[in-house]
Amino acid sequence: MATKRVLIIDDEEAIQTVVQFGVQMAAGWEVLVACTGPQGIQIAQSEAIDAILLDVMMPGMDGIATFQALQTHSKTAQIPVIFMTAKAQRSEASHFNALGMRGTIAKPFNALDLPHLIAAILHWELEP
Repeated sequence: MATKRVLIIDDEEAIQTVVQFGVQMAAGWEVLVACTGPQGIQIAQSEAIDAILLDVMMPGMDGIATFQALQTHSKTAQIPVIFMTAKAQRSEASHFNALGMRGTIAKPFNALDLPHLIAAILHWELEP
């Protein structure tokens, strides 16, 4: 089975590091990193990506604008997107889901739990 490739789009270096560590250590998936929405869109268009973890609150192009831009491109519209947010209230989560988001992961999260959260949202099998 091919290794999953997950793109994280988040402006916080600490979050990028935690996600990379957790996903690579606990699941062995490859992690690509983007610091801005436009950079993430460019990577998603040029690489084979299995899922995107997208921060909601980013300077410039925020997560919702980034998600909407991804949805307009045929190459990226089918990639499942999971929002990562510190504002994971039920009202926001249902708003995100209405946009077409696959799920929401609340910050802060345990790095080693992250692959399980992603797998549960996307119905992926985790290798033992």
